[in-house]
Amino acid sequence: MINDEKNEQEQDFQNVFSKNAIEFATVAREYCVFAENAPQYTKEDYLRVASRLLPLLYMKASLLPEAQSVSEEDLPEIVDYETYESVRRGIHDRLTSHDDYITAFKDDFQYSETPVAASISEDMADVYQDIRNFCEQYSCGDNAVMNDAMALVADKFRGYWGQKAANALCAIHHALNSGDDLADETPAREDDDTDDEPLDTPPTASQEDGIPYFLHQTGMRLVDNKRRR
Repeated sequence: MINDEKNEQEQDFQNVFSKNAIEFATVAREYCVFAENAPQYTKEDYLRVASRLLPLLYMKASLLPEAQSVSEEDLPEIVDYETYESVRRGIHDRLTSHDDYITAFKDDFQYSETPVAASISEDMADVYQDIRNFCEQYSCGDNAVMNDAMALVADKFRGYWGQKAANALCAIHHALNSGDDLADETPAREDDDTDDEPLDTPPTASQEDGIPYFLHQTGMRLVDNKRRR
């Protein structure tokens, strides 16, 4: 009986090395690098890359294999408040007047008598927080932790960050197709005493000619094809 349970658990852990899991991890790391490097893009380029990367990330998350957590302990979270704010501010300062939008997909919308404001930068930072935590947990090399990281990110995709990614994509689509001038603007600094600090960028995935393997196979050049300011 013990051997049967052990074999079943080992079989379950094979999911962490499945094609869909590895492809999601690859795209997830691309998203982290992209979110952390908003200042290196023009506003229009950032919106265009986001319009391709967000649905790719959403699709890959929807294909993650089923997994059940095997540990009763919570996984360590890598992204702290300062890191989250640094990413959010970087995206906000890049998108400036195209950051804010009106949404019906907020928990307090049903109680509001006025339109509810949201922002692309907050949505993308919320996605980043869960995705970056996953990337660090998944890269630890411990099969059980990798399994639990995959189970957790899939659960949060269904209950939280998947909706955030979809909301941001709607706003980005409107900005790109509204006819607005997408020229860069000088950002209006927010009232915040927190200093920007350099981020600890996660290691890149396996690459071919500088392009992560999965993106190379699809013919897409997302991060490496940016125009610098």
